[in-house]
Amino acid sequence: MLKFADLIEQNLEELAALDTIDAANLYSLTKGMHIHNAAELIRYYAGAGDKIHGATLKMSKELHGYTLVEPIGVVGLIIPWNFPTQMFVMKVGPALAAGCTMVVKPAEQTPLSALFMPIWLSRYICFGFLFVAGVPDGVINVVTGYGSKAGAAISSHMDIDMVSFTGSTDTGHRIMQSAATSNLKAVSLELGGKSPFIVFNDANIDKIAPLALTACFYNQVDKKQYDKVLSYIEHGKREGATLVTGGKPFDRKGYYIEPTIFTDVTDDMIIAKEEIFGPVMSIMKFKSVEEVIKRANSTKYGLAAGIMTNDLNIANTLSRSLRAGAIWINCYFAFDNDLPIGGYKMSGFGKDMGMEALNKYLQVKAIATPIFNSPWL
Repeated sequence: MLKFADLIEQNLEELAALDTIDAANLYSLTKGMHIHNAAELIRYYAGAGDKIHGATLKMSKELHGYTLVEPIGVVGLIIPWNFPTQMFVMKVGPALAAGCTMVVKPAEQTPLSALFMPIWLSRYICFGFLFVAGVPDGVINVVTGYGSKAGAAISSHMDIDMVSFTGSTDTGHRIMQSAATSNLKAVSLELGGKSPFIVFNDANIDKIAPLALTACFYNQVDKKQYDKVLSYIEHGKREGATLVTGGKPFDRKGYYIEPTIFTDVTDDMIIAKEEIFGPVMSIMKFKSVEEVIKRANSTKYGLAAGIMTNDLNIANTLSRSLRAGAIWINCYFAFDNDLPIGGYKMSGFGKDMGMEALNKYLQVKAIATPIFNSPWL
């Protein structure tokens, strides 16, 4: 796996170019940060792979008991379009460290980096010599195709023991159904979100705008989402929200929408309830800590939340009260290899990143044997 990480960095420019072509990620950002982060995540799981241990148990009866922790088996990894290389290693890294074999289905819009990496995972050439990179043939298998065909085949296949999916909540429902009606395979889902960014009046005003922009406008809109985002903007206008800025496509080739901000938004509006997955921000006012907790938790999602305050009591109260998988205090998109991410409610269950991600690709076997001369003999 360490060689795998080295190869990611050695092919940095190619991977950055592929993600830029496929997903419209900024080349400078992808080259300068995303691919490097992917390599570091593989190194993180390389260090975890030989630290998977069972436990010796102190039994209440005259038995010797212990557990073995084993790979769950063959896993299906279905990844989204928005950060292709990072999402590939986020799924593959812990599954590989756990000792699983896998079938990876990249998003149909962005398959290039997922197809490129396995070319040099088994073998690579350096100074005219052929070296083994440490991943045997057949361990990582990439299958391209549409979700309705390739993704459905993975989630219903009787020889796949677990599926991990990142994507829409609607697709997550279908994967759960397929897993249940096939072989009851384990499922991990990281789905949609409607993440609140809560600002209190004691927050540092200079930090609010940049973090709010990052929270809402960080990534681009793909062709599939373009018309849907425009329809949400029209919903906001019809529902009586005040359009402060934006709201139109850019007059240029491609699928670009102006950063859009609405005020006078109420909790019952579609733009306040639904995941838009585009550059649309709704600004809403609150009067008390109790009110904002109730309103933030009223969404069906629970992926993440941001809190801006210098009051430790408020920060602690909200971080414990908000039903979301990640809480960022005075920051946003604060990711780290050790920090698990994953949702509550209809944002799914199961974690990516951190040791929690490794654990979901493992299963525990309990073993018991009588102690010598015990009545069990």
